[in-house]
Amino acid sequence: MLAGADPQPRWLPRRVLTVVSADVDTTAGVGAVWSVWRPKSERAREHTALLEWYDEQWRSLGGGITDGVHAGTGLCDVLEVRGCGGGLSLTRRLDPPRSIATAPWIGCVTLRLGPEVGHVLVGERRIDAPPGQRGLVAAWTSPHDSGRDRPVVVAFGRDGVELSRIGPYDALDTHTWARLREEL
Repeated sequence: MLAGADPQPRWLPRRVLTVVSADVDTTAGVGAVWSVWRPKSERAREHTALLEWYDEQWRSLGGGITDGVHAGTGLCDVLEVRGCGGGLSLTRRLDPPRSIATAPWIGCVTLRLGPEVGHVLVGERRIDAPPGQRGLVAAWTSPHDSGRDRPVVVAFGRDGVELSRIGPYDALDTHTWARLREEL
């Protein structure tokens, strides 16, 4: 997310739509927005939208909608992956030779963070966790031939110490696995 920026537009009431998190990777020209429509309603819907800087403007790659409770609720010790998605880059789909076979992948991941988390690394990119915010979205891009895997996500405490990590194919982070082993 842009440092110090509130992703929620002032004109949009939070009871109608709440922006949980927004992330922009200006180097890669990609971004993601995680929002909740009617957040306190039984009919709440989460929406994650992917964006790409293309032809001198931000363009939507689409997104996904899910039913359920958003990131601000529930407990998370350190790190939890809520969802992951992606799409093919517009820069290769729309420009000659218009080949979807070579288009880079643009992905995003939605995370829940524990209260001790100060920042996360998503691949090589550091994203600060604003105090009090327990939900985070991160966007990335990867070459077409490298696969569509989620990067390794590492959570760090406010003191810079690694708290937990989760790999591309893992369902649970290392902190949760350690707690489960202790309980056995």
